[in-house]
This record gives sequence, C-alpha cells and structure tokens, in this order.
Amino acid sequence: MFDQLQATQARYEEISQMLTQPQVVSDNQKYRELMKEYATLGPIVEKYREYAQAKEAAEEARQLLEEGGLERDFREMVENELRENREKAEIAAEELKILLLPRDPNDSKNVIVEIRAGAGGEEAALFAHSLLRMYSMYGESRGWRAEILNLNETELGGCKEVSFSIAGDGAYSRLKYESGVHRVQRVPETETQGRIHTSTVTVAVLPEAEEVELEIDPKDLKIDTFRSSGAGGQHINKTSSAIRVTHLPTGMVVECQDERSQYKNKDKALRVLRSRLLEQKQREQDDRIASERKSQVGTGDRSERIRTYNYPQGRVTDHRINLTLYKLQAVLDGALDEIIDALIAYYQAQRLSSGEKES
Repeated sequence: MFDQLQATQARYEEISQMLTQPQVVSDNQKYRELMKEYATLGPIVEKYREYAQAKEAAEEARQLLEEGGLERDFREMVENELRENREKAEIAAEELKILLLPRDPNDSKNVIVEIRAGAGGEEAALFAHSLLRMYSMYGESRGWRAEILNLNETELGGCKEVSFSIAGDGAYSRLKYESGVHRVQRVPETETQGRIHTSTVTVAVLPEAEEVELEIDPKDLKIDTFRSSGAGGQHINKTSSAIRVTHLPTGMVVECQDERSQYKNKDKALRVLRSRLLEQKQREQDDRIASERKSQVGTGDRSERIRTYNYPQGRVTDHRINLTLYKLQAVLDGALDEIIDALIAYYQAQRLSSGEKES
C-alpha cells in the first residue's frame, strides 16, 4: 500500500508542476483533465502526509525514550506524544485504506434522476412530488443546480413521472444510493376512516453521460412530435412542441414536453436517452464481471424496497442498513446527509471486509 502511496504523491507533485506550464494552461481539455486528477489525488496525498508526519513524530519520541536519562515530567510528556502519534498514524492508515478503494468512475458526474409513481394511484403520485421536492432541497443545500427535464403532473399536484438533472460536484457519488423503491405509509386526505395506505415510488439515479462518452447515430433515432398533455398550463395542447425519441436498436423511448420549444425538448430528451444507454452499457459490462469482483455500491436494484417513510410515526427507515430516524419532516425537507453518510460508511466497510483491492 505504501509503495502505491509514494507513487500517488509523486504523481500529485508532477501534476502540480504541469499545471503551471503555459502549453498545458492553453490546452483547455488537457488542463481540465489534469485538474480533475489533481483534485482526486489531493485527499489521498494529504492523508498520507498526515500519516507520515505522525509516524515520524512517534519514532522520534520512541528514540528519546530508548536513550533514557529523561526527567520524570519530560519523560511523561514524551510518552504521551508517542501514544498520541501512534493513534494518529493508526487512524490515518485506516482512512487511507478507504481512500485507496477503487473509485466509481461515475462519482464525479452530474446525475439524471427519474421518479415514477408506482402502486397507490394518486397517493403515489403525490409522494413522487414530495421526493422531487426532497431531492431539489437536498441539492440546493449542497450548492447543486437542478433542472426539470420532463414532468407529467396530475390534477391534484402529484407526479406520474418526472425526470430532472442535478449538476454539482460529487452529485452521483451521493445520490446513487437513492435508486430503488421508496415506500410511503400515511393516511390520505381522502380517507374518511383514518386508515393508513401504503404506496410506492420508484427512483432511478443515472450518471449523466457526456457526448464524448456515448455517441448516438442519428440514423438510430425515430423522433416524433406531439402536443403537450398534462394537468394544465397556457401552452398545453396548443402546439406540437413535445418530443418523443425512440432509440431503434434498443427500443428505448424518452419523452419530453416541459419546454415550449421543440429544440429544447429534443435536447433534454437526448440527454436522458444518452444517460440511460450509458447505464445499460455499464450494467452489461458489470454482468460480465465475476460476482466476487462486483462493486458493492452499484446503482441498486430498482425492484428492491430500500426505504420506508412512515408519516404517523414520523419515521424514516432505510432497510439496507436497518437505520431508523424519527425525523421524517427534516428528511423530506432535504436533510439526507445522515442517511447517505451511513450508507457510504456501510458499503465502504463491506468492500474493506471483502478484501477489495485497487485495480
């Protein structure tokens, strides 16, 4: 591990020098690639230096104690320094193991989130809208930018389905844990006998693909226009601005009707299509890898119930890690960090215990 860390530090210092060279600064793509690598290596190098400093301080203290002849008070101080620096080195070594785990290549990407109402009719659609609000508020709290790509609303203000992008540093690294079935338990406003209803909403989180990653042949696309439909709005059903894109080789269909402009709707639909195709391609690659080498933190099984939101008890339970928080409203207002941090720690521990190595 430490040979790898020394090589990482050498590469970090090399990039630092390269970033000052005029020929690199003038090459936007090269500069951007190096800055991305520099930012990735930074936390590892910083933690390695912290480890090395603690080891060196502990060694100096050990040598002083071995030489002997120290006054009592000074000896006690040196013993404390030895103990403290050994502890610091042990903690830094464990943190380095986590930092050296293979990174998900998508972690730094923006995401496209697709939310669909499942079982429960209008009640599921209303909760789908609550999840849209929750992710939007979470993104806002982290300084990310959200943009609606397609929205199919109901008369009561719910969402049959909604696609939106979230752009920001590390968006996928945190939101990828949200893929799956979200279950809500509450008493609908229309329920006269106070019975609790259970509804489900499906969430899919896709890393947003860049054009250079996945080119789509225009001959593989069938593009249709149609009039927007939905709960209302001044331009609904008046112009054929909505776009339906069909990817002929896969049969994948994406619709977008959120914008008044055909061109904007087409652009948004292609962003979603490109990301879906990238995810499909990556999933096929993962399926070819032996099961023991599969990442423990993939995109998640969408048929799996991952979380329950219980309104009568004010409770949120994440079933993957048996975490229960009695702060439902705070979570729905975007306070997701406690859940996501716990999920990250859990999956990191799983990967460490399975002996996953840097590849």
